[in-house]
Amino acid sequence: MERHFQKELESLKTSLVKMGSVVEENFERSIRSVNERNSDIADQVIETDKRVDALEIEIDNAIVDLLALQQPVASDLRFILAALKINNDLERISDHAVNIAEAAHILCSIANARVLEEIPQMAAITKVMLKDAIDSFILMNPSMAHKVLKSDDQIDDLNRLVTKRVIAVIKDKTETVEGELELVRISRNLERIADLTTNIAEEVIFHTQARVVKHHAEENNK
Repeated sequence: MERHFQKELESLKTSLVKMGSVVEENFERSIRSVNERNSDIADQVIETDKRVDALEIEIDNAIVDLLALQQPVASDLRFILAALKINNDLERISDHAVNIAEAAHILCSIANARVLEEIPQMAAITKVMLKDAIDSFILMNPSMAHKVLKSDDQIDDLNRLVTKRVIAVIKDKTETVEGELELVRISRNLERIADLTTNIAEEVIFHTQARVVKHHAEENNK
């Protein structure tokens, strides 16, 4: 019975790793669709999101079965609860990638639409955060997860800077409003992806160290 349970846990982890790989690739495509002004790549992102939705449901069902039939405790229970939240976070990351791809579609239709230098910066940092968060889960490495947490403030700062710069341009050139607002949309979705990636890292820390680090819980306890 115990051996069967461990196999189910391994199967759950494998499914989450597979989903993480699909989401990571889809996020990278969404950024390419913006950088290359490529509607075809944007369409691929939107289509792949359906696969992510199907994987989320499949993993959710597996988790419900584990909780209902096995009644896990201690570390196994923490892993399953972490998996439940990570599954949801990955699905939401894919949704935000779709939002970025939809913004790319609009930018493709606007002649001479610009991309602020902060957007590729945000994308590069977020890409590393997502990779590290997924790898920290695969390796169950809390040190790698902590590294992800430290990068989130950079994304927040860049998001605020993008919004500030866009507002300044709109005040001077009202004819550029549509393209500028899409830049804000991309920036905000990147910021949300970074937040969700941070959530994944926090769940890895919760599982591996039985510590809650959400909302700066450690600082508050001190």
